[in-house]
Amino acid sequence: MSESLLRVDDVVVDFPGKRWFAKPFRALKGVSIDIAAGETLGLVGESGSGKTTLGRAVLGLAPVAAGSVRFDGEDITHAGARRRRELSRDIQVVFQDPYSSLNPSMTIGAILAEPLTAAGVARSTARDRIRELLDQVGLPGDAIDRLPRHFSGGQRQRVAIARALALHPKLIVCDEPVSALDLSTQARVLDLLIDIQERSGVAYLFVSHDLSVVRHISHRVAVMLHGEIVEYGDGAQVTSDPAHPYTRRLLMAAPVPDPGRQAVRRQERAAFLATEVTGE
Repeated sequence: MSESLLRVDDVVVDFPGKRWFAKPFRALKGVSIDIAAGETLGLVGESGSGKTTLGRAVLGLAPVAAGSVRFDGEDITHAGARRRRELSRDIQVVFQDPYSSLNPSMTIGAILAEPLTAAGVARSTARDRIRELLDQVGLPGDAIDRLPRHFSGGQRQRVAIARALALHPKLIVCDEPVSALDLSTQARVLDLLIDIQERSGVAYLFVSHDLSVVRHISHRVAVMLHGEIVEYGDGAQVTSDPAHPYTRRLLMAAPVPDPGRQAVRRQERAAFLATEVTGE
């Protein structure tokens, strides 16, 4: 097995209570994952499971109380602001909402130029790179002078992906990147991410609540519940024949396009939940 690009070991994240006398809330309870170069790890769980907090801990946006985060052999758990800016060359993020993550008053060219300018790339070189990025994500060259509002949700997410790719990162944290899109657009964006990975070798930490989406893109899958990983293994195995009851529940909750199969799945889920309640 190749050496890990990202290794998270026993990470604990605590958030202050909502009132001054309240106990801290433990969002992550000793979580460990690893991702190799060029690999996609799907991180799946319902809202409040801790999956987004884990992604934020990797990005340095959540306070790590214990454990460690190592990237490319370096301990970045408590990296300072300056080091984090340097790390942005290698670690990027694509957020859930493709519109709110883009400045509506800036052209697509200006949005894509930001990370390049911050990295000291010359203007002429940056413009060539922007056109290359637009071509890479399947957007027309004239997009460079247009505003985000001129594009559909799927096209805006392509812009967000292009921005994340600008500095040739080694890892992209994808935080629910397709959940705001319709099903057909989801499929196109997922296929784009897979194609980019095959051509560039970038690794993904892919965060989602949808097991069917995770199945489509992930080499391995980690399932989170209440701040802990309850199942971890090969993507095909975990998403088709899961061992943990919670993962089976997630699988049964995932919609299927065939009405007949969907009706059967609803019946199976109801029977499964009834068995969990009665313990039989």
